[in-house]
Amino acid sequence: MKSRETLIRLRKFQVDEKRRRTAQIESMIAEFDRMSVELEREIKTEQERAGIHDPSHFAYPTYAKAAAQRRDNLKRSIDELRAQLDDAKAELGEAFEELKKVELLNERDLASERAAEDAAEQRALDSIGIMRIRNAARA
Repeated sequence: MKSRETLIRLRKFQVDEKRRRTAQIESMIAEFDRMSVELEREIKTEQERAGIHDPSHFAYPTYAKAAAQRRDNLKRSIDELRAQLDDAKAELGEAFEELKKVELLNERDLASERAAEDAAEQRALDSIGIMRIRNAARA
C-alpha cells in the first residue's frame, strides 16, 4: 500500500504541474493579447498623428512600422502558444485520468482490506458466540 500512496502523490504532483503549465500558457496568451491591443492602439495614434494610413507610403511613420511588426510577431506567438495550450490541456487530461485510475485502484484495495477485516472480526465474534452457547449448554 505504501507504494500505491507514493504513486498517488506522484500522480497528484504531475497533475499540479500540468495545471501550472496550462495556467502559465493561458497567462502568456492573455499578456500577449493585451500587448497586441496596446500596440494596435499606438499604431492608430501614430497614423492619425502623421495623417498617413498606408504602410507602403514613403512617409509612413517608422514607429508605426516597427509597432506593426512587433504586433504581428506577438500574434504569431499567440498562435504558437494556443497550439502549446491545446497540447498542455491534453496532457493535463491524461495526467488526471492516470491519477483517477490509481485512486480507484487504491479505493478498491482499501475496500477489499476492510471487507477482509470485517470478515475476520465477524468470525471472531461468531466463535465467541459459539463458545458461549457451548458453555451455556454444559451448565
